[in-house]
Amino acid sequence: MSATETLTQAPVPARSGSRAWRKLRANKGAIVGFGIVIFFAFLAVAAPILPIADPLQTSWTAIRQPPSAEHWFGTDDIGRDILSRMIWGARASLMAGVFSVAIAVALGVPFGLLAGYFGGWVDMIVSRVTEAFLAMPFLITAIALAAFLGPSLSNAMIAIGLSAMPIFIRLTRGQVLAVKQEDYVEGARSVGLGHAQIMTRYILPNAFQPILVQATLTIATAIIAEASLSFLGLGQQPPAPSWGSMLNTAKNFLSQAPWMAMWPGAAIFLVVIGFNLMGDGLRDALDPREA
Repeated sequence: MSATETLTQAPVPARSGSRAWRKLRANKGAIVGFGIVIFFAFLAVAAPILPIADPLQTSWTAIRQPPSAEHWFGTDDIGRDILSRMIWGARASLMAGVFSVAIAVALGVPFGLLAGYFGGWVDMIVSRVTEAFLAMPFLITAIALAAFLGPSLSNAMIAIGLSAMPIFIRLTRGQVLAVKQEDYVEGARSVGLGHAQIMTRYILPNAFQPILVQATLTIATAIIAEASLSFLGLGQQPPAPSWGSMLNTAKNFLSQAPWMAMWPGAAIFLVVIGFNLMGDGLRDALDPREA
């Protein structure tokens, strides 16, 4: 067997998966976070088959009704069932969180990988552009991009993804700068492996754990951003349900129908807490410095 074959077949140094899984199971906060996320994800996926009312059906005889046996979460200003709108709104919020972060990772990681690996003028250009984006508040950037692209859920996801992209560029660049000095990377260079092989087979896998943790935490931020954009009329468009747009409507009836604001606000709070707990648990479980 040649030196090149031996090197390329050697396992990439990484934290033991079984050890990380044991630590994750022992973290009660992380388990609670996973439970919350799985619960809302189930509601979002199963919304079409759940025995709930039509989220768009209005009833002029049930306007702003308080929670009851017929409407567990009450009704809104035009008689729509809030429970069904909450469940369908979970689809918009979770989809926005996951897809916007996927956009940020898909765009940010390659730029950070190239900047950290090659350095020089590539690093200078990518770093200066990234710093310019990071100088602007995340939510302000997302609002500006969403307003430019036009109000819709898909455009809101693109705006949030582009606004979060610099975070992953900077994180990936820092991880690559640390990993590329390791002995196994130097060994890969010494046997003549190309840049693409070294980056994809040796550097990126060993830099991906912090990226995964950051992605989990950023989903929570993206959900808040989507709710904010929908609240401002730049996200999910009525009559399609969205927690942010539900809060926008509820703000006019806080004294007459407080349940209209209570349920979407509680849902946003719980989902964000769930993703943050899950992200903190993953960070602790994947931290190689922890025993």
